[in-house]
Amino acid sequence: MGQLGSRRLRQRLYTVGMTFRVVLEHDPETGDYSAVCPELPGCASAGETEEEARANIREAIELYLAPGDIELPEDAKRAEVTIV
Repeated sequence: MGQLGSRRLRQRLYTVGMTFRVVLEHDPETGDYSAVCPELPGCASAGETEEEARANIREAIELYLAPGDIELPEDAKRAEVTIV
């Protein structure tokens, strides 16, 4: 949408801590570890060590959840929902 009919909202970081399950698997052929977050489809990473895989999946989850800029029509409003 053009500038006239929409407003641009800046991204805002989440302020509530969330816990996600992560599945770590060791590949005996390569020695590497894969990490997948089942609750977030397509969110996966890997590392040469378990520690590196854990750090990489943490970053992947943060990037997956990072809100992006969105275009809103003039008559729309943004709302937030908190899940406890």
